[in-house]
Amino acid sequence: MNAHKQWCWAVIVASFAFMLGASRAATAQDAQIAADAQSPQDAQAANNQDPPGRVARLNYMVGSVSFQSGGESDWFDAVLNRPLVTGDNLWADEGSRAEVHIGSTALRLGPKTGITLLEVSDRAAQIRLAQGSLIVKVRHVDDEDSYEVDTPNVAFVVMQPGDYRIDVDPDGNRTEVTVWRGRGEVTGGGSSYTVVADQHATFTGTDQLSYDLGQVPAGDGFDNWAFGRDRNEDDSDAANYVSREITGYEDLDQYGDWSYVADYGMCWRPRVLVAGWAPYRFGHWVWVGPWGWTWVADEPWGFAPFHYGRWAFAGSGWIWVPGSVAVRPIYAPALVAWMGGRPGFNFSFGAGVGWVPLAPGEVFIPGYRVSRAYVNRVNITNTTVSVARVTNVYNTVVVNRNTTVNSVAYANRGVSGGVTVVSRDTFVNAQPVARNVVQVPAKELAAVPVSHTAGAEPVRSSVLGAGTPAVHMPPTSAMNRQVVALRTPAPMPRSFDQQQAQAAGNLSQQSLVRQEGPGRPVTTNQPPRLAQSQDGFRPFEQANAGNNQSKPHPRVWEEQGTPEPEKNTQAESESRNAQSSGNSHQSQPEQQQWSHPLAKPVAPVRVRNDEQQKDEEQKFSNWHQQKPTSPPSQQRQQNSHPPAQNHGSATKKGH
Repeated sequence: MNAHKQWCWAVIVASFAFMLGASRAATAQDAQIAADAQSPQDAQAANNQDPPGRVARLNYMVGSVSFQSGGESDWFDAVLNRPLVTGDNLWADEGSRAEVHIGSTALRLGPKTGITLLEVSDRAAQIRLAQGSLIVKVRHVDDEDSYEVDTPNVAFVVMQPGDYRIDVDPDGNRTEVTVWRGRGEVTGGGSSYTVVADQHATFTGTDQLSYDLGQVPAGDGFDNWAFGRDRNEDDSDAANYVSREITGYEDLDQYGDWSYVADYGMCWRPRVLVAGWAPYRFGHWVWVGPWGWTWVADEPWGFAPFHYGRWAFAGSGWIWVPGSVAVRPIYAPALVAWMGGRPGFNFSFGAGVGWVPLAPGEVFIPGYRVSRAYVNRVNITNTTVSVARVTNVYNTVVVNRNTTVNSVAYANRGVSGGVTVVSRDTFVNAQPVARNVVQVPAKELAAVPVSHTAGAEPVRSSVLGAGTPAVHMPPTSAMNRQVVALRTPAPMPRSFDQQQAQAAGNLSQQSLVRQEGPGRPVTTNQPPRLAQSQDGFRPFEQANAGNNQSKPHPRVWEEQGTPEPEKNTQAESESRNAQSSGNSHQSQPEQQQWSHPLAKPVAPVRVRNDEQQKDEEQKFSNWHQQKPTSPPSQQRQQNSHPPAQNHGSATKKGH
């Protein structure tokens, strides 16, 4: 009997030891997977070679707004929801307005305003304002972020979350900077200036600036319209369930509702849908580098749900399941799996391309060139999925070169109407998908191979998109005018014809991992990028972790709703002098070895003489004495200005 008990205990102990060993082995395997994904080569590729994790979005316009794709010469009527990337141009004509979002940051263009996106990347938004009025709302700034507006005579850098307006006169000789809340630095003509809340500064000239400081002018129709738009975003319910850095979150409340769905958590459901609606059906495809095939939705809310998160069919309709709120989201051109489209494959009706929206937990393998760590980040920030699952699919598709992924049981493939198929001509020529859907028998669809790439080669109309040739275009003198810049602008993109020629007509047949050298240098004192976590992504809240831990007081500000405390005249002067000496080494022309057709390095900052310092102190003192009891920044928060009904030209005082 005792022998039997001893034998039983021996079996139990052995079983426990086996399970413990298996658990440790699994943990070690997961750790090794994460380590493999974060090799030095992958880390370097992630920093220098991956496409940006965010883009801009044209989400509102009234009047005549024109768009020019980077590297191209043709202007077209702008199309809502088209992703805007480095090199793209926008023009709002007389009596027109437009709004662009980059995550939580809003750019609002007034009448007769032209901008160029000199750079839109994970941490930089550099805008060229050639002419007109631009209101900038910045909700978050941390050590790695750079928000810069470059004009013909000054470069303006946002230093804190706040509300800013920059006006450039038609001849480019004068720039006005208004700060309702926040703090910014203006550099130009060999000088550097600090502009704080409730200040309005005017800078005239180019080689040498004439500087005036005064109170914020009374708000005009453009100001009131922007303030009204901000209030709507301030009250956003969607911000409770998704990160404000998801571009397009601001439109979700108006067009849908949030509810808890079993197995998925908080989900968003669009309110009004037409018969036969399915994700990625009402819109068109365009070719946007470096991602390639990109979805442009017709729905006014159609940005966030098609570039972040996943779609599921629950109950009687479609729901959008967002990713984690706790990490900075990674933009994707379209979260779908492709069907057909590859060379040599035809549907029964002929050459065509089909796609199915990815469901929660399904892995997205980009068809564009990326690093291995990027594959982790774009998935983990957009759905609930383990690194092991991502690695398994990645190894099947990329490492083992299995271009078809029929072994994956895509959930939405079995939903009635979940798969959309169009002809190849419809697909590559940016034609409306919903009007040209081809009905394919379910039995045939079940046998169609699924891939991570569309396989179709773009044509010129794929890049130009669905817009019609523009009637109203910016003045040539304004759009060709150079601006001055502190940050080294990104290289201008090449035209589609040049890219196609270099790829020998095979743009869609790219290797998954880029084979390029290090990225371009940035001459400003940008903090080093943070190391990624073991999973290949970094929590949004930990922006100052890692190699920035040595900084006792990192530069992180969230929107507080109150202006910065005032400084006395002497402190302000000392701050400016320190800024001047601090900026002088980073704006020297010999250290800015870059050439750009639309921007040039700002002149090096010179040390002020005694007369200039006294002049600035006097201007600051006069401004301070003239300040009203209730600062304009507080008035803006307290007053309830209705959105302006008149969308005509509205200029600041002095224009």
